[in-house]
Amino acid sequence: MELTGNGTNTSGPKYDIAQIMGALYGDGITALKGAFSREWAEQLHEDVMRLYEEALQRPGGAVGRGPKRHYVEIHPEDIRGFVELATHPWVVAVCEAVLGPEYKIVEIGFDVPGPGAVNQPWHRDFPAPPDTITGRRLNSLAFNLTTVDVYEDMGPFEIAPGTQWDLPEGFQHEMFPAKENYSRYEERAQRKMPKMGDISVRSALTIHRGTANQSDKYRPALVLGVDAPGAINAERHDLQLTRRFFDTLPDNLKQHLTYRLVDELEPIVQAHSIEGLMMGEA
Repeated sequence: MELTGNGTNTSGPKYDIAQIMGALYGDGITALKGAFSREWAEQLHEDVMRLYEEALQRPGGAVGRGPKRHYVEIHPEDIRGFVELATHPWVVAVCEAVLGPEYKIVEIGFDVPGPGAVNQPWHRDFPAPPDTITGRRLNSLAFNLTTVDVYEDMGPFEIAPGTQWDLPEGFQHEMFPAKENYSRYEERAQRKMPKMGDISVRSALTIHRGTANQSDKYRPALVLGVDAPGAINAERHDLQLTRRFFDTLPDNLKQHLTYRLVDELEPIVQAHSIEGLMMGEA
């Protein structure tokens, strides 16, 4: 399917719902290449790097996710292109297929592995909820967009397909599998090297890690977190919208946001630190 530069298709793109659900319930990850133009991705990169510099200057603005590696939660209006991202036909199709028609966007932020970042331990982003452990249902998704072309030496994201269903037996904090089980993940591991304009979506429960960045380049990746009704990830975040920005949003997007309306944006106090990542892989 040929998409236009901003990721839309005037003929009305139709995506294979069975393929989407099969990928996320099977491997735990899928992607759409060329969803956005390189110009759009370059603009995103400019915004992310500006916000990263600002966050590093602000106490608590950037949360460590390992040596030389940070996570920064941001406001939707901090970046140009938020509406294009959140209303992209593929993003909407994925959310509706897996999370249902009442899905909510609960988080936007970015990861930045810098030069010298080391291998993270294999992990989940948060403990698996009862919906997944008992009900065998995915109730949240994480979309990722690289802001640069990724190469082998830049610390690419690595994921172990199918492990979103692993029971957390012996997991530290229900998130970190025991090191004696690493061979299971290494045997399955897939390294992802997307290009600017690509978008992926995964279950944050699928076991994954950032790898060592041996280059002299930063590898930022935007994160968009989405919940199904009943999921509680919004409690870890603080999605703020100014009233003036909210008034510019299309109604079909407003209904899919969990937000706090403010007159002026407030610095975000990051509530989702992952202590087990701080030292990197032992």
